[in-house]
Amino acid sequence: MRKLVLYSLVSLDGVAESPDNFVFDFDEAMDANLAEVIGPQDAVLLGRRQYEEWASYWPTAEHEPFASFINSVPKYVFTSAQPTSEWHNTTVVTTDASAYVRDLKNRPGGDIGLHGSLSLARSLLASGLIDQLRLVVYPTLAGTGRKLFVEDKTVHKLTLKRAVSTPSGGLLLDYDVPHS
Repeated sequence: MRKLVLYSLVSLDGVAESPDNFVFDFDEAMDANLAEVIGPQDAVLLGRRQYEEWASYWPTAEHEPFASFINSVPKYVFTSAQPTSEWHNTTVVTTDASAYVRDLKNRPGGDIGLHGSLSLARSLLASGLIDQLRLVVYPTLAGTGRKLFVEDKTVHKLTLKRAVSTPSGGLLLDYDVPHS
């Protein structure tokens, strides 16, 4: 079974929306980490908001290694309305995300990446479909913005796989999400 890996840039106070507002120095350790995260991925899941933002930016961007990766990888966009932008190698999914992702995980292939897309991330975590969290915690207090994790009555026990600091003071935190 394929792994679903959530990658997110997060401020120290938990904000994940618009990381360009709180990540000021994406250092070489963070670049290497990103390359390691996307290396085994051969599919990416996105919510419509993240898709629309990225579809207007990444097709002409030159920030490597992510630009080549995200422009070539199959992208699955979960939405109830047709996106306004088109982007190469995109499948629009209007059916239940949990069922679709469960089926996608059972197909042959590499890891499936979930980048940004906070509502989709929360939904798939609640459904028990995320296998690993790869977080870059940046040493800023963003103050405002949507958070990756919101109040949830369910306890999710995670297993720490790696904790490494970066030259700019960030933390690379990798957690496995055990499934019962």
